[in-house]
Amino acid sequence: MMIRFVASVLALRVGFATLAAAHAADAKGTTLRFIPQADLRVLDPVWTTANITRDHGYMIYDTLFALDEHLKPQPQMVDKWSVSEDKLTYSFTLRDQLKFHDGAPVRPADCIASLERWMKRDILGQSLAEAVGEMKAADDRTFSIVLKKPFPLLLQALAKISGSMPFIMPERVAKTDPNTQIKEAIGSGPFKFVAAEWEPGHKVVYVKNTDYVPRREKPSWASGGKVVKVDRVEWIYIPDPSTAANALLAGEIDWWWQVPPDLVPLLEKRGGVTVAATDPIGFTGVFRFNHLHPPFDNVKIRLAVLGALDQTDYMTAVAGDKRFWRTCYSFYTCGTPMASEVGAEALKGKRDLAKARALIKEAGYNGERVVVMDASDYSAVHAEALVTADLLQRLGLNVDLQTSDWGTVLTRRAKRSAVEDGGWSVLHTSFTGPDAIDPSVNQGLRANGDKAWFGWPTDPEIEALHDRWLDSEDPAAQKEIAAALQAEAFRTVPYIPIGQFAIPTAYRNNLSGLISSPVLEMWNVEKR
Repeated sequence: MMIRFVASVLALRVGFATLAAAHAADAKGTTLRFIPQADLRVLDPVWTTANITRDHGYMIYDTLFALDEHLKPQPQMVDKWSVSEDKLTYSFTLRDQLKFHDGAPVRPADCIASLERWMKRDILGQSLAEAVGEMKAADDRTFSIVLKKPFPLLLQALAKISGSMPFIMPERVAKTDPNTQIKEAIGSGPFKFVAAEWEPGHKVVYVKNTDYVPRREKPSWASGGKVVKVDRVEWIYIPDPSTAANALLAGEIDWWWQVPPDLVPLLEKRGGVTVAATDPIGFTGVFRFNHLHPPFDNVKIRLAVLGALDQTDYMTAVAGDKRFWRTCYSFYTCGTPMASEVGAEALKGKRDLAKARALIKEAGYNGERVVVMDASDYSAVHAEALVTADLLQRLGLNVDLQTSDWGTVLTRRAKRSAVEDGGWSVLHTSFTGPDAIDPSVNQGLRANGDKAWFGWPTDPEIEALHDRWLDSEDPAAQKEIAAALQAEAFRTVPYIPIGQFAIPTAYRNNLSGLISSPVLEMWNVEKR
């Protein structure tokens, strides 16, 4: 018998109001109550690539360009733009009536400072920065980016949809050191963050930005008209899945973003709720090594894990029903142009634990502790971590599964210290489909040492191929270079892709207007 929702909430000290109180609040305006994938601990979408912070970013910030459902960059904050014949000077004019939440107008200086900060952290931004000569304002609404050499992906970079996005912040905020978190979450986007009501571990509140002027185009992924149809949004953090399911079924919650696979059948059987996969591409599961410390600083041990890991084990644990997952033996999102199985024999062939154990012994493994970070409140990551702990134990490694919440994992993964000093050995996460479609955006495939994404691999050949890919404008040549880069990645193993999956979302049937997209978009959603 299910535990009553209110009792569960009290036990977890989540602090929900009763239905009567919720209806009273709604009488003053429409409130959308939503369960996010994790607790929002970090507000800076440049400092971290965490999806929960990315989703927070989309609530309050806007971007100069945005990606549509055809993977094409579309103007968003930009009204019009032009490029010189030599493709070295791009000129952008901002839309009229763009204002930050404090009432200040959005200026070219804000855009330039925001881009400068973002380019120091993001994989594609770093590549763009190498090509930029200067960025300068022409007047109160127009600025230009002058390149030292052509950069064919400039608009694609400005429209980046996931990972770290070039959200536009006020200049004073964007001047924050990129390695330091911002202290003020203020944007010009469709919602305002209510800082006074933010309760980490419990609730995040946003209200409609009544000054926001949407574009006239229909919404398509992150592009088009961002029309807000509710007055207030409350993100309620509920780490216990049973409590979350009861809350949704009881009507205390309107929308649950990511449903664990074992609860899908229950929700599908009950009336009043729709379960659907709204992400048209899905996620790639990621097994990330820390390359700085033993044992995974040794490529032979990384190759041993590669030869023993079975994507089916991971995907069954993460997504359950075969409707929601597939094996994908590529470092690029399957179903997109760069995807192939070049070099993938070690991942897709017969699994051989005995061979893997022999390779580990040959590598001189000396019983070093392997810390696997586990996030109990993030169902996909939790499932991945449990499968990994079991696999590594069967390979004879000294495994220490350390369980915390996702917010703690996000903070800890930035530590470069050894495990004895609070570091880590294995990180699990998921890349959204657009985050891994090609070498320009797949942050896990950069291998530039200290500048690389968490795990910090070093591989000059991967870096050379990455640069060649960026310089090419020929699709056939790009595909060939991407395949060569993938083959090198299977030789040095910066990380292991562990399958492609969709996480179902569930919502009350009085909601409509949900946008099919790889990222969370809460504009256009209507509550009746």
